Amino acid sequence: MAMDRRPDNMIRITTPELANAFIDEQVKLIREQVGDKKVLLALSGGVDSSVVAALLIKAIGQNLVCVHVNHGLLRKGEPEQVIEVFKNQMNANLIYVDATDRFLDKLAGVDDPETKRMIIGGEFIEVFAEEARKLDGIEFLAQGTIWPDILESENGIKAHHNAGGLPEDMKFELVEPVRILFKDEVRVVGDALGLPHGMVYRQPFPGPGLGVRCPGAITRDRLEAVRESDAILREEFDKNGLADKVWQYFTVVPDFRSTGIKDEKRAFEWCCIVRAVNTTDVMTATVAEIPYELMCHITDRITHEVPGINRVLYDFTPKPTGTVEFE
Repeated sequence: MAMDRRPDNMIRITTPELANAFIDEQVKLIREQVGDKKVLLALSGGVDSSVVAALLIKAIGQNLVCVHVNHGLLRKGEPEQVIEVFKNQMNANLIYVDATDRFLDKLAGVDDPETKRMIIGGEFIEVFAEEARKLDGIEFLAQGTIWPDILESENGIKAHHNAGGLPEDMKFELVEPVRILFKDEVRVVGDALGLPHGMVYRQPFPGPGLGVRCPGAITRDRLEAVRESDAILREEFDKNGLADKVWQYFTVVPDFRSTGIKDEKRAFEWCCIVRAVNTTDVMTATVAEIPYELMCHITDRITHEVPGINRVLYDFTPKPTGTVEFE
């Protein structure tokens, strides 16, 4: 069984040697835990689940079944990217499930952040259960839980879909090989496993996806405004050399409107909040300094290219007092 708690004296994984030692240990533990059974993995395409996938492929090969669920809360182009990288390039055993309507219908009218997280997490489990029933020999569910998820859940800061376990009626046993690692350690392990650089250093993305960047009750039009504004922000950071310098950056479109002017007419529309922070362990975070000219350009693009947005704001709040995400 994999280790449940991070040892107080554990050396931070910062080198290929330490990463390889961790990989060897986890491969051994995974094989001991799983044997010749099959494992179902929630593969979002993010750093954590990608590293877990690579570890499991190394340990049990084709006995890993990856399920990529498109819950309608992914960033622009992400489902296509996951299929390209994992199915076409890595030859993973990948099942793609488009559950957009199912998730968004369940979330309709729900404005409480924790309730939204629980609905999204619960639906994930249900989708996996349905896929598992179509397969033989599935006894394990792999998750990309990392150490900050555990700590924040224990401290009551927020619920994590990766830290709550399964309902009692589910027969899956959890496999969480990176559970005791911080995010920066997961990346070092990903490098050592030979994953593509762009995948390993891709921005972290929360399990509930854009659902936590669309505060309040999620509507399809506001969700699309988040998706499109986020795509513009990422494109501009890539163009201007900030993609590898800022740890995490994204947009948030809250559920309130303000008066503005578009095409010489009154425009009562949403604001878009830009969030950009740096951190090593996710327990604290500092606000990134973005050049003024670039922020002006990003503002111009978002307000002119994204329907429904007439203002752009920048969040200067570090963690604490704010969390990285808004919900």
